[in-house]
Amino acid sequence: MIELLDWLEKTSWAIGIRQSLWLYPALEIVHILGIVMLVGPAFMFDLRLLGFSQNIPFASLAEHLLPWSRRSLLLIIPSGLLLFITNANALGVDPTFWTKMSLIVIAGINVFVFHRFIFKSSLNPNGELPFQARISACISIMVWVAVIACGRLLAY
Repeated sequence: MIELLDWLEKTSWAIGIRQSLWLYPALEIVHILGIVMLVGPAFMFDLRLLGFSQNIPFASLAEHLLPWSRRSLLLIIPSGLLLFITNANALGVDPTFWTKMSLIVIAGINVFVFHRFIFKSSLNPNGELPFQARISACISIMVWVAVIACGRLLAY
């Protein structure tokens, strides 16, 4: 593992990013914009699941907001990988980084379970969702706040 991390840090891309005055900050901005596009719509949808804005139907809100979260991955994943390779040796052994990655996996599992088992199968004509939807929304909010906190802690 150490050899892989060392190799990543020595790639021409990692060196170029580290040596550039503007490239690393630009990648951070792209990464943060991606996070905003992912977490903002997810939070709005989660708040609806928790009972806010009850005049907006779940399905309509999901159709409007959630594609933005999916599209954000086009910004987050490449920028995150490029940011990682610039400091792979330190991040590869940092417990905060691995906590962040674990939380992202938990968030992904939560999204999968919600959309596969709760949202589609439980939506009835009057728009009420089961209690599990509220649990999923709470998990989502807590996990994304923790992911963001871990990301900020990595910067220091």
